[in-house]
Amino acid sequence: NAVASRQLAGLSDVSISEDIPVEGDISVPVGSSKADDEFSTLDEPVKETILRDLRAVGKKFIHVLYPKRSSALLRDWDLWGPLLLCVTLALLLQGGAADSDDQGGPQFAEVFVIIWFGSIIITLNSKLLGGNISFFQSLCVLGYCILPLTVAMVVCRIVLMGGSGTVSFAVRLVVVTASFGWSTFASTAFLADSQPPNRKALVVYPVFLFYFVIGWIILTFSTSK
Repeated sequence: NAVASRQLAGLSDVSISEDIPVEGDISVPVGSSKADDEFSTLDEPVKETILRDLRAVGKKFIHVLYPKRSSALLRDWDLWGPLLLCVTLALLLQGGAADSDDQGGPQFAEVFVIIWFGSIIITLNSKLLGGNISFFQSLCVLGYCILPLTVAMVVCRIVLMGGSGTVSFAVRLVVVTASFGWSTFASTAFLADSQPPNRKALVVYPVFLFYFVIGWIILTFSTSK
């Protein structure tokens, strides 16, 4: 006890000289908080937020119309565009002859389920085959690539206003076939690099079948009289 008390007494005599400079930078960086404020959208007006999202959706539409091996849709993915295209296509498919005769024509809910359920199945297939793409990124690409088929549906509705004869069917066949090929090509262009090289055919086939079913629904659509 006596030794411990003498050691404590010695420690109490130790003092730090005021001449020894304190090392280290304790200043707070001002630039970091300013940078955070610049990229913060909490104080952004609602109008500016909506316009920014619309511009982002428009850029993705352009990427689909001019497809190339790009990571634009994968990097900045969203589901606003696919939802807009799905609703538009489902609305355009209403009012057909099969609907009025109650012959099992495509209703709004049926088209909605076919598009989203098909996209989910293709995404799960891609993940099980070893694809390095996230679930929502795949849904984004598959949904945005419905754009050519949606445009084909608009053209078919316009053509059907002039009649539903042989010429009308031939024009609709050409338009739907071209749109189907464009949708398949665009989706595979974005998804090609995310799949194993030896399993790309197993990924492309469900995509081909998915857009073929949508194209067939569009081609067989006829307006009610």
